[in-house]
Amino acid sequence: MNKTITVSCIGVGQRGNIYMTEMLKLGKDKYKIVSLCDLKTERLELAKNNYGVLGSNLFTDEDEFFKEKRSDLLIVGTNDQDHVRLCLKGLKVGYDILCEKPISDKEDELKELLKVQQETGHKVVICHVLRYAPAFMTIKEYVDSGVIGQVVMIDDIENVGYSHQAHSYVRGNWRTTKEAAPMILAKCCHDLDLLVWLANSKCESISSLGDLRYFKKENQPVGASSRCKDCKYRGSCVFDAYELYIKQNFWGRVAVTDKRPITEEALRESLDNGPYGRCVFECDNDVVDNQITMMRFKNGITANLRMTAFTACGGRIMKIYGTYGQIDLDETRGVIELKPFGKEKTVTQISSLIDATNGHGGGDHGIVESLYDFLTKEQSKNISLLDVSIESHLMGIAAEKSRIHGGERIVINHDK
Repeated sequence: MNKTITVSCIGVGQRGNIYMTEMLKLGKDKYKIVSLCDLKTERLELAKNNYGVLGSNLFTDEDEFFKEKRSDLLIVGTNDQDHVRLCLKGLKVGYDILCEKPISDKEDELKELLKVQQETGHKVVICHVLRYAPAFMTIKEYVDSGVIGQVVMIDDIENVGYSHQAHSYVRGNWRTTKEAAPMILAKCCHDLDLLVWLANSKCESISSLGDLRYFKKENQPVGASSRCKDCKYRGSCVFDAYELYIKQNFWGRVAVTDKRPITEEALRESLDNGPYGRCVFECDNDVVDNQITMMRFKNGITANLRMTAFTACGGRIMKIYGTYGQIDLDETRGVIELKPFGKEKTVTQISSLIDATNGHGGGDHGIVESLYDFLTKEQSKNISLLDVSIESHLMGIAAEKSRIHGGERIVINHDK
């Protein structure tokens, strides 16, 4: 018989709900949601009904929540700056933990968390969900099989997309380093983790250039309002919040309002008064909208990561160059191409690998499925454990330091 893993979640927002929903898809004999903690009572009430949690197991006060261990596993789905503090509390109470990325943009916090994790012996898995997405698992299998020979270089383009940038990194929770990690970690720690994984080596040195080029006051159209609802450009501006969330039905609408079901009335109320209705040129954002990062790994592989907000749609484009062939992954076209030198290429449609309804290309479901096997059977192949995931964070911290210092080459010391 399957062992049932009981689950608590602190931070019952978009990501926390995604993981809990994917857990229940596996069947109630594998995961059972038993306790929830969030500052917003409306989120707790909705989640209580969705997951069948008792009212006595809902908490708005984290101190009360952490007075005792309430389940086998704790999901930490809060804002970035709270991750380490809550993970430390969870470890000391006795939880195994699934923590949303990024862990932290502070090296001392990463060291402290790893130290406590090793002392307690409890498991901490970081949500680098793309490791579990079938498309990226496929190119990893190609690399490891040796079909393209020895990897020499990797090129990765992170197409954020104009609408995603405006939603998450201009108007939303990840817009400022005062409240979240810098862009290289908030958005690109997925990419950094994939590069470490594919290179199969730690990073030796890193250099980065980037800035906030466009989403700032000086680029605001003449006569524009501070809010979309009052603006003379409403309906014609590509960043018009009402056009984006109501007419275009952009996926980020789930964060605009906590009301369910999401109605046009609820969206308009939130856009009229809340952060997602602000002009993108008059927000308190400070994270970059373009960045180039160059890396050299200890085994000699070099990599280039380009992140840009200025694309029509989202999706990664990754090219892996080997001594005997090349691998191209293009999420914008939905294909993987294996191109051995002198031979016919093999083309795989990404859609054939995944359920189209599964987030992050199947990675959101894949991580909770792999996590169950890890917790119950100790099957840890490719599992994104804390000590492994810290590598991409050290890279991100070094990249941001380099960016701030005009692209200075930073050597990463892994022995600190």
